[in-house]
Amino acid sequence: MTTDMMLVAMEATWPPAATTRTGAWLLRDGKGGGKRVSATTLAGVFDPDTIANAEGAMRCAGMQPLFQLGANDQALDAALAARGYKLVDPVVIYSCNLAEIAQTAPPPMTTFPHWPPLGIAVDLWAEGGVGPAQLDVMQRVLGPKTAILARNADRAAGVAFVAIHGRFAMLHALDVTPVLRRKGAARHILQAAAHWARLQGANDLGLAVTTANAPARALYTSFGMQAVGQYHYRQL
Repeated sequence: MTTDMMLVAMEATWPPAATTRTGAWLLRDGKGGGKRVSATTLAGVFDPDTIANAEGAMRCAGMQPLFQLGANDQALDAALAARGYKLVDPVVIYSCNLAEIAQTAPPPMTTFPHWPPLGIAVDLWAEGGVGPAQLDVMQRVLGPKTAILARNADRAAGVAFVAIHGRFAMLHALDVTPVLRRKGAARHILQAAAHWARLQGANDLGLAVTTANAPARALYTSFGMQAVGQYHYRQL
């Protein structure tokens, strides 16, 4: 799975409210749904003289200038740094074949795929900072999708959103309540996501995580997930 394929699947399963092409720039309006759905990317030949055009278009749309950059955007990255943009939230994209995770089912009564999300799932997301704007992003997804609620010690322990684009299943908004972390809820959610996605006909599971989140990255690699790409943001 290439980085470009993953980025397409990520956008389809966590979509912006609107996209606008302005010259070589693709502007996204996420309506508060997160950086990736609100960031501008280079979609053509880079010309440093057009950065101001992108900035003006974002400001006219009521957005603060924010750019997402990948491995092929070194020239743009350097130009933005020279304009005073700071590097924010480096992200690693992970992927693996579903079969690698779906070999073992989560224990009975530990995970509950469902849609639309139950109130307890919404509450857990809210505690982790995933609010109405992010729920609106989930509602915009057109393909198969599910919320996965995790249970531990007779308590709701965690929640995640999974959606399908083609043969790719993408996991988003994974959150485990702090007092129940490191007790298996995230592991069970990944197993449940793989089982659900395989029933939907998907072959691969992918996700994105900040490079600073070492515990999550260790969990994903323990399942055999491989880093297949990376990106970061620049903002004033």
